[in-house]
This record gives sequence, structure tokens and C-alpha cells, in this order.
Amino acid sequence: MDRAALADFLRRRREALQPEDVGLPAGARRRATGLRREEVASLAVMSADYYTRLEQQRGPQPSVQMLASLARALRLTSDERDYLFQIAGHNAPASVTDATHVAPALLRVLDRLDDTPALILSDLGETLVQNRMAEALFGDRSGHTGHARTEIYRWFTDPAERLRYPEADRDRQSRALVANLRAAHGTRGPQSRAGELVRALRKASAEFAELWDRHEVAKRFEDHKILVHPELGEIELDCQVLFTEDQSQALLVLTAPPRTEGYEKLRLLAVLGQQRFTERQGGTAGVMSR
Repeated sequence: MDRAALADFLRRRREALQPEDVGLPAGARRRATGLRREEVASLAVMSADYYTRLEQQRGPQPSVQMLASLARALRLTSDERDYLFQIAGHNAPASVTDATHVAPALLRVLDRLDDTPALILSDLGETLVQNRMAEALFGDRSGHTGHARTEIYRWFTDPAERLRYPEADRDRQSRALVANLRAAHGTRGPQSRAGELVRALRKASAEFAELWDRHEVAKRFEDHKILVHPELGEIELDCQVLFTEDQSQALLVLTAPPRTEGYEKLRLLAVLGQQRFTERQGGTAGVMSR
């Protein structure tokens, strides 16, 4: 671990970013060049004290998971991300896991979407990052581990996952998820994580095995969705998708036309989501104070 290089790199990357680059309000009387340390820490989901110690060459060696969070918070490119890992004393992430490093271009778009649900998915259907509106609509997907990080694995192994869709739409969603995985499997190959996921799902779900044998292939999301929220009921939404150039990641944006029922429910969702966020923050503050 090169403490001096790590501290200098973090500081320079922090100072190169402006609040609007990461979806934060500029605020008044900003004296700091670029982002504040506490802002980077918040984006990376770590304590401000820990981040400060890293910049002051006093912190312990960051874990791989923490470095990945810092790379995302600082909007690093893949090359910059690899360099960060190396100076922190870790091997750069293997190419097979590159898709979990969120494309900075997609993040810049996501940062500007605060009033409508938006999330970034890998080609395996892993939620890499979601805004507060997407969390209010789908729930927090950051806590899943292993194969359950992928939507398709949860869909075919956890009945609760299907409650977000009306019963009439579930067969179509099953076929779409399998077709997407088939496309990723064709790109990555049978010895990749896509192959591991297919083998696990064939063992876990007869329904998946039957659909997989149909050989349907598509990198597509429905243009129109009906999602079921536990408190607001059915919400009709339009779905727009932006892919990276290599199509390894996709940004999903869910909107509703003005003056429609779906539009009004999104406005209610924004209020419900903010209330939950405030409650969680209050609970966290209580835990931290103890």
C-alpha cells in the first residue's frame, strides 16, 4: 500500500469533482475546491473520519469492497479504478467483474434524475446503483449477496420477488429475464458468471430450465410496465433504457405522462420514499449515538 500516492490520488480526484457532477446541490459559501471530504464519504457509504484518515495517510488499508465504493463515489474510469486498487495494495479487479464497476457516463445521467425512479443494471440483472425513487419503488436491493444479487435468480427462487408485477404479466417477465440472460451467456461464455448462474438456476427451478431450453435471446426491456407497490397498488409506467457501448450495463428510467394516475402515484411515491429515508436516518443516528 502506497499511502502517499493513495492520499494524493484521492484528494486530487475529489477536488476535480463539483457537487453537480454527483447529483449534489452546490449550496452557498463553498470554500472547498471540488467536493468536501464528508460528501465523498457519504457517497461511498463510509464514515467521514475514515475517509479523512485515508487522505491524511493515516488510515488502515481499505478493503476491496471499500475501494469499489470509493471508485464509484469519485466517478473513476476503469483505468483510474485499477490504479486505485494497485496503490492501495490490491490486485486490480479481474475482467470478469468489470461489469460491476458502474460506467461513469451512466452515473452522470443517474445523478441528474431525482424525481423519477432510475437504476443501473449489469447485463446479469444485478442492481449496481439505484436512486432514492427506485429504492422507494423496488425496495433497497443493495443487501443481496451471491446469485441473489441478480433479479433473475430471485425471480425464480423467491416467490416474493414476483409480487412487484401483476399476475397477468409474470409469464412475460419470466421469458424476458431468461432471454436477457441468454444474451449475456452468449457474450460471456459457459465458464463465466453467467454460466454459473444458468447452472444454479437449472438446478433450482424447473420453470427456468424449460424456458432456457427455448433458446430465446433478447437484450430488451418492455417499453411499458405495470408495477405493484405494496402501498400505492398498480403503477403504470413507461420504461426507457440507455445502454453502455458494449451493452454490459443499462440505465433504466421509469416515467409516467403528466396528468395521469401513474404520474400522481410517482409524486406520492416521492413523499413516501423521503419519509422512509428520514426514518432510517433517524434510526441510524440513534444507533451511532449509542
